[in-house]
Amino acid sequence: MIRRRDFIKLLGGAKLRGCLQSTVTLFHNLEATMLARRPGLIFVALTTLLTVCTLAQSSAQTQAPGQPVKFIVTHPAGGLPDTVARVVGRRLQERLGQSIVVENRPGANGGIAVNALISSPADGHTFVVTDGAILSINPQIYSKLSYDPKKIAPVAFLAQAPLFLGIHQKVPVSTIKEFIEYVRGRPGQLNYGSSGVGSIHHISMEGLKSALQLKITHVPFKGTGESVPALLGGHVDTLFSAYPSLSGAVGTNLVKLLASNGANRSTLASELPAISEIIPGFDFAPIVGIYARVGISTAVIQSIGAEASAVVQEPDVIRQLAVVGVEPRGGGPTEFDRALKGETERVAKVVKSADIRLD
Repeated sequence: MIRRRDFIKLLGGAKLRGCLQSTVTLFHNLEATMLARRPGLIFVALTTLLTVCTLAQSSAQTQAPGQPVKFIVTHPAGGLPDTVARVVGRRLQERLGQSIVVENRPGANGGIAVNALISSPADGHTFVVTDGAILSINPQIYSKLSYDPKKIAPVAFLAQAPLFLGIHQKVPVSTIKEFIEYVRGRPGQLNYGSSGVGSIHHISMEGLKSALQLKITHVPFKGTGESVPALLGGHVDTLFSAYPSLSGAVGTNLVKLLASNGANRSTLASELPAISEIIPGFDFAPIVGIYARVGISTAVIQSIGAEASAVVQEPDVIRQLAVVGVEPRGGGPTEFDRALKGETERVAKVVKSADIRLD
């Protein structure tokens, strides 16, 4: 006779024990009759019912139980990833019928948020929402990271936020082609601002410089809160920044927008060319998505990825994202992984050519 407690100890984790207890009770009831006379059937039945229990557990996990889901954001409230997390989170909460909490954990170049994710249980209730920098940029410009990138898994490709090449009105050009010729005729005489060394704004301009052999002096600032006012005041000649931070200045004729930095023209200003029309393959529009810790159930990742992808295609969500300069994408773990790898490859070329390091 199989001892009930030994069977549970051998096969059962805490989440399986309820199902397994019922299974063993059934065997004890049957063992004295037909199964006792045909012991081979015990083995078959055990295997079958264990499979049922495992599938039941997987199904319960996929359906995301009542425990709140947490979206940890690497940036302060009001930043790009935070806004995307809140817009998508609200709609996901309605679709799933489950509470979603956004928690801002900025600092250490995303390390605080990522380590909070890595140290959380692999139960499908904790995710990070941020841009691609934690995997595509940081590992290439820092000799040491405070987190292990190999412990992060892509879940959903939510959106991209194209940056726009803006110039101060004193620069006497009106198109991207005119700007390129103007800079070429004045090597080293113009300067550009960025939100900091190693930022996607910095990398975008260095990518443009490298591809076209331009010479423009870099003036790094501490975020767009400093770099954009510097452009408005004429302290720098040009920069890349998000559409909402520059569009207002266009109306006052302080700034002219020349192009966007995504793979295609931006829906936010489709009259402007994409730099990729001049430089094939040019794409440094920040990508935003959902990440999980390695070890989480594949079923949960696929489920969240599918739900989030559907959310960002909804008209109301598209409108909310457009207000903050964000374009929806949509895609599960495979699509997000592909986008991250593409960004990593493009960034690597620029980091090498411009020798960008932060140690």
